[in-house]
Amino acid sequence: MIPFGIMTLNIESEASYIHEIAARSHSCGMVCYHFLPSSINPLTKLVQGRRFCETKQRWVDDQFLIPSLIYDRCFYGDDAHSKQCIPIVSWLKSRDDITFLGFGLPNKLALYETLSSSRLAPYLPHSGLIKDCSQVISALNKQKKIIIKPINGSQGYGIYYLRKNDKTIHVKTEKNKKIISRIFPNETKLFQWLQPLINFRPYLIQPYLELSNTVSQPFDIRILLQKDVQGVWLERGKGIRIGNTGGILSNLSAGGSVLDFTTWSSTLLQASKESICSELHFITTNLPHILEKEISPLFEIGIDIGVAKNGALWILDVNSKPGRKVVLKTDPDLKETLFFAPLLYGKYLFQSDSKERKSHYEKTLYH
Repeated sequence: MIPFGIMTLNIESEASYIHEIAARSHSCGMVCYHFLPSSINPLTKLVQGRRFCETKQRWVDDQFLIPSLIYDRCFYGDDAHSKQCIPIVSWLKSRDDITFLGFGLPNKLALYETLSSSRLAPYLPHSGLIKDCSQVISALNKQKKIIIKPINGSQGYGIYYLRKNDKTIHVKTEKNKKIISRIFPNETKLFQWLQPLINFRPYLIQPYLELSNTVSQPFDIRILLQKDVQGVWLERGKGIRIGNTGGILSNLSAGGSVLDFTTWSSTLLQASKESICSELHFITTNLPHILEKEISPLFEIGIDIGVAKNGALWILDVNSKPGRKVVLKTDPDLKETLFFAPLLYGKYLFQSDSKERKSHYEKTLYH
């Protein structure tokens, strides 16, 4: 039986998804383990975690050797445990006896710099690292509306919309599914709020793009790509994420809803529909190969693509540890395919020579 490990930072993280994968592992000739990076004993190389018991159909506590196949579902934050686990995962990625399904992607700035020199450059909103507050004011004076976001952010956390009015500056964000607005009377007051923010974590600055529908709801297209049993990239599905009216996020974690892509595209003029579908195909067929060539081997990618009012497409985010909610809401029949996918691709890697996959892991330690 092939040892297949699923690694998270919290034992309850994605519990349902991980259980469904584990329940199918035996049929693929695998024993499924679940563990935290911090549960590895650095001296004995033994892991204190849990094993999925085929006969009982549940997890049982167990101690085991580090699995030779690892599906990394770690989502790092600014907490002490995340900082403890990052170097451990780095060490795991460097070992020749361990194969990761995917090595992850670097932060948003590094990803932008990579893609901006590729054929996908026209689809990228210009992004730059915020070095000081005056840079933000300068951008506001020129563009009037901007977006700032953490370079290591996920699920829309820490994204702010800034708009310069005649005398004031309006800042808007979304927290706990609520839109929070604040008006700063001058630049000094804005600086007092902004400086601690950019001191705490690095932020990107981007132009604000009008990516809302006719009723002022932000929306984007989420596409899930995965490799199949032979390592070939496939589009598993796509759907439309729609945010709150007047909001800035379409993320489901921020209270967004989902619409089937076919239903949405049927409302478009035929020429617009054909153009958008053609460009989406161009993006999805090129992006995985660019990322793997320039950064690291991957197993799955979630791509968020905005559609401007003039029909232009923008790559808003690329995630190497995507969720599956959008595609499952639009096509529930994909469940079995998505639960088996990590196991089947892992089996493919186990049976093939994957040593060349190690060469770029240094770029992706944070993710």
